[in-house]
Amino acid sequence: MKKSYFILSLAIVLILSVAIIAYGTWLNQQGEFQIAKRMEERTLQLRGAKAEFRTLQPKIVLETINLTSDEMADAVALIDGRIEEIYVDKNSYVNSGDLICSVVNENISSQIKEAESGIMKARATLRQAENDYQRYVRLREKDATSLQQYDAALAQYEAALASLDEMETRKAQLPIQSSRQQVTAPVDGKVLVLYRQQGAYVSAGTALALVGNFRYLYFSTPVEDQTVTRMNINQQAELIFDDSDFQKVFNTNYEAGNLGSAQTFTARIMEITPPLSQPAAIRSVRWQIDNSSGLLEPQTYGGVTFRLSEGHKCLAVPLPAIIDRENTEVFVVKNDSTIERRKVQIGIEDDDFIEILGGLKEGEVVVTSGMKGLEDNAKVSITLEEFQ
Repeated sequence: MKKSYFILSLAIVLILSVAIIAYGTWLNQQGEFQIAKRMEERTLQLRGAKAEFRTLQPKIVLETINLTSDEMADAVALIDGRIEEIYVDKNSYVNSGDLICSVVNENISSQIKEAESGIMKARATLRQAENDYQRYVRLREKDATSLQQYDAALAQYEAALASLDEMETRKAQLPIQSSRQQVTAPVDGKVLVLYRQQGAYVSAGTALALVGNFRYLYFSTPVEDQTVTRMNINQQAELIFDDSDFQKVFNTNYEAGNLGSAQTFTARIMEITPPLSQPAAIRSVRWQIDNSSGLLEPQTYGGVTFRLSEGHKCLAVPLPAIIDRENTEVFVVKNDSTIERRKVQIGIEDDDFIEILGGLKEGEVVVTSGMKGLEDNAKVSITLEEFQ
């Protein structure tokens, strides 16, 4: 009897245990179902903006630019000699052709005297040869001399003519050599470097001074076609340098009226290569910078932002709407208040907006906040941001 009670009790316990386990499993499933249901019904509170047509001023940011000068050249010694005098100082302004220094070659004056003496001798020889030739001409007319003697006199006369011509040509070259003792400025500009001191001996071809005009400086940058098509020759842009220390390589002077670290620069498009009439994915744009402030020199500068002066009207969205710059994707709000990830084609940008070339229509709403962890088909409630 006791055994029967024990078995019955055990069975009841087992039944209760199974029931409890089953109930717990049911509760767990119900809980997960409720959680999933609540998650599905949850509405995310996000900010967004409409794709609208706006006027953007294209902005390009460069890590470095290399500035060059089209008017910078060495004044070079054209003959061997010793620097007799230097007529300019560093940072002094010179015009092309102005005297930089004089290089004296002492052999030139003696060569001129030798040439003059040689010309006198050649003239005397020519007179003698001419007289002999004229005499043989008269004798030949009377048939009083041989043809061989006549030809010899003619040959001596012609040789004397050639010798005099050679001497005169050599003398004519000596003043040119003498003028080469004067070293002049090759371009308009400032004397940036004086390489040699007065009294130094130099050889022909030695650079004696560097002259440069930094009023305008130049640089080139590669630009994608979708951006460069918004540009044109002579279009201007404003340049801002992140590093405003403006250290000098050539130690040129700062001009009056410069604003130092607050200075902005005006650049102008000089050339686009290849021209816009030819198809290309990337083009080289050459810029001219107005350096009237004297702050810049031909060297490499880091961190430069330049913005085109002329605006471009286009379909645009705020920059935060772009999820991934590499894949250029945005979250678009659908009519049922859910979102979808969509690829778009982007163009130019400024500080706040980016151009949309494809993938969006005017008036469509994109998400501009809380993109981390967002997935397709999430339900959202969008607060539209207002932009000027």
